[in-house]
Amino acid sequence: MKSIAIHTVMTLLSLSYSATSSAGISWCESGASNNLSALRNEVRQKLLPESRAIERVHTEGTLPHQGIWDQSVEAEKDWPVMRDLALLWRQQHQSEDLNTLSRLLSDWGTRYQPSFNPIDETNLDAYIDAYAISRDDLSPTVRKTAEQFIRALGEGYLTRMERDFRLSDGRWINNWNSHRVKLATLAAAALSDDSMWRRARTQYQAHLNRNLYADGTTVDFEERDALHYVVYDLEPLARAALAARLRNEDWLDMKNGQRASLEDALDWLAPYASGEKIHEEFVHSRVRFDYQRRDAGLPGYAGIWDKQLASNLYAMAARLNPKYLQLSSQLQPLRGWMAACWSK
Repeated sequence: MKSIAIHTVMTLLSLSYSATSSAGISWCESGASNNLSALRNEVRQKLLPESRAIERVHTEGTLPHQGIWDQSVEAEKDWPVMRDLALLWRQQHQSEDLNTLSRLLSDWGTRYQPSFNPIDETNLDAYIDAYAISRDDLSPTVRKTAEQFIRALGEGYLTRMERDFRLSDGRWINNWNSHRVKLATLAAAALSDDSMWRRARTQYQAHLNRNLYADGTTVDFEERDALHYVVYDLEPLARAALAARLRNEDWLDMKNGQRASLEDALDWLAPYASGEKIHEEFVHSRVRFDYQRRDAGLPGYAGIWDKQLASNLYAMAARLNPKYLQLSSQLQPLRGWMAACWSK
C-alpha cells in the first residue's frame, strides 16, 4: 500500500450549530412539495402497524439467507421511513405522521443496541435525519430518547476511532471508517454538541490523511479495484461535509498530508461518472468476499461499472460546489428523501 503521511490536524473555525445557520442553510434545504407524493407512497409501502425494531442488525460480510441477514434487511426498512415521515410532517403537518414517527424513534431508540459495526449501521443516518428535521415538534420524552440514542451512537463511534485505531487493520482506513466518520459527524451536528463536533472534525481530517492518495484515489480503489467502493467510501464523507456546511465549515476542500481532499477524489471519479472513462469492476480485488458475491449472482460485482451508481454522490457534491451540477444533472434524477430535500 502506498505510504500516506500523517500531519497535524488543521484548526478550523468552530461555529455553533442551529437548525438554520447564519448562511441560511437548513438540515434539509427545500422540502419541495412536488416530491412529497412519492414519499407518501414509500411510507405506505413500507410502514407496518408495529415497528420492526430489534436489538441488533447484521448484514456485513454475509449473503442473503445467511445468519440474520434477512431479518436485518426487513428491520432496516423502518429507518428510511422515519426520515420520510419527518419530511412529510414538516411540510404537511398531519398529526398521524408525527405520532408514527415518534413511536418509531422511541421503539428503535430504546430497543436497538449499537454494535458499532459501521457497515451494518451506516443507514442509521436516517434516524439522525428524522430527529434533526422534527426535533422541535417532538414531545420532551421522545426527544430525550432520540437524543440519548444519537449521543450513544456518536460518542461510541468517536471513542472507538480515538481508542481502537490500528493502522494494520484496513477497516480503520477504508470505507468502514468513512461510515464511522459520517455517523459521528451527523450525531454531533444534530445534537449541537461543540465538543463532539471538534472530535468529529479531527477524525474526518485523520481519515483523509489515511484514505486519500495525492492523485485523489482511495485506499478502497487500490484494494478492491472497483468504483463501487470508491462511491461507497466518498458518499459518507460528502454527507459529513454537508453537515459541516451547517457550521459554515468547508470540508470539501480540506487537505490531507499529500494535499488531497474530498474534492480531489470527486474530480478523479468524475470522468467515470460522466461516461468519458469506463472501468471493469473487481478484476484485481484482493478481497475474497467480492468474488463470493459475484459467484452468488449479486449485481455489480462483475462487468463494467454502472455510472448511475454515482447519482447520489454527485447530487451531494453539487450542494457543496456548483461545479458538479452539470455532472449531477447527467445522472439519474434525485428520488426519495434527497428529492424532497434538495429539488427546487
